[in-house]
Amino acid sequence: MTVEIRPIQPSDKAAWRALWKSYLEFYESSVSDAVYDTTFARLCSKDHPNQNGLLALLDGTPIGLVHYIYHPHNWRLDEVCYLQDLYADPGVRGTGVGRKLIEAVYAAADTDGRPSVYWLTQDFNAEARKLYDRIATLTPFIKYAR
Repeated sequence: MTVEIRPIQPSDKAAWRALWKSYLEFYESSVSDAVYDTTFARLCSKDHPNQNGLLALLDGTPIGLVHYIYHPHNWRLDEVCYLQDLYADPGVRGTGVGRKLIEAVYAAADTDGRPSVYWLTQDFNAEARKLYDRIATLTPFIKYAR
């Protein structure tokens, strides 16, 4: 199985939306059409260089996505990378697609001078956490939100 990882392109909108919709549904969430449109435009725009997205393709068919955001950090001189969304189609889970997407973010962050990469997941996401435990360090932080 040869998986290609590449930046999201304007022609990917329908496939990207279907993947992101499935990701949001996994987390029992949804967004408005305006959010879909705005997020996709930002991911494809050179005017938003800190907001990025990649697709995983198998034989030209999108099977996964990752979104990542660069931002300043008060404890560091360099910016950091927040891996915000990661999704692989259920039919390809366990085949290395998630790892390839994360490693592509690691590579982009290194190339762009943002070597610190972090993300959040829900505690019940046991399958994904098996991968995360192999390729990253679990921190003791707990998220609060308003």
